[in-house]
Amino acid sequence: MSPRTSQPGHREAAQVPGAPLRADAARNVAQIRAAAIAAFRGRGLDTPLEEIAAAAGVSKATIYNRFGGRAGLIDAVIEKLVAAEMHAIMDRALQAADPWQAIATYVTDRRDLQYREPAFTDALLMTYPESGQLAAIATAAIDMTTSLVQRSHDAGAIHRDFTAADLYYADVANGLALRKLPRPARQDYDRRTRFFLDSLRPR
Repeated sequence: MSPRTSQPGHREAAQVPGAPLRADAARNVAQIRAAAIAAFRGRGLDTPLEEIAAAAGVSKATIYNRFGGRAGLIDAVIEKLVAAEMHAIMDRALQAADPWQAIATYVTDRRDLQYREPAFTDALLMTYPESGQLAAIATAAIDMTTSLVQRSHDAGAIHRDFTAADLYYADVANGLALRKLPRPARQDYDRRTRFFLDSLRPR
């Protein structure tokens, strides 16, 4: 990715647009990507860039030179962190012939991803809307949720008052709880997911 901005006084030598990166520059990019994935995976997308730079063995200015800042760095790694799994989750839901099975699979898989990947909550909240990739994930998730909820309503598979917005707020609350409170045991977390699914069934 070509440089976009840099911090004052820390500009590196510019490369010719479209030219391959020098070996040291390519190594820096790989190290930054690996450090960002490890940091974001543990704590979400608001991990300080200084910590990522230190883990990668580069300066913060190098992150700006190579990625243009936090949004560019998110764009560079969000596919591996969240996007690939989120698209797989949507595909599995679409493949389910039964409307209840479709939304149950979708909800369960989303909550599983939330448990493992704090950055998914950042995607739901569009924490960094200047990241085009993050915004695209959020938009795709909204569209999929709306479609699945409508399909479930049409089939009478879920409570008629349950909306796509209800699922959104439930997931946001769940994600923030996972981030701020002690992480529950997986067995307890899965049991609560089953309780949540049961609450969607029409009475």
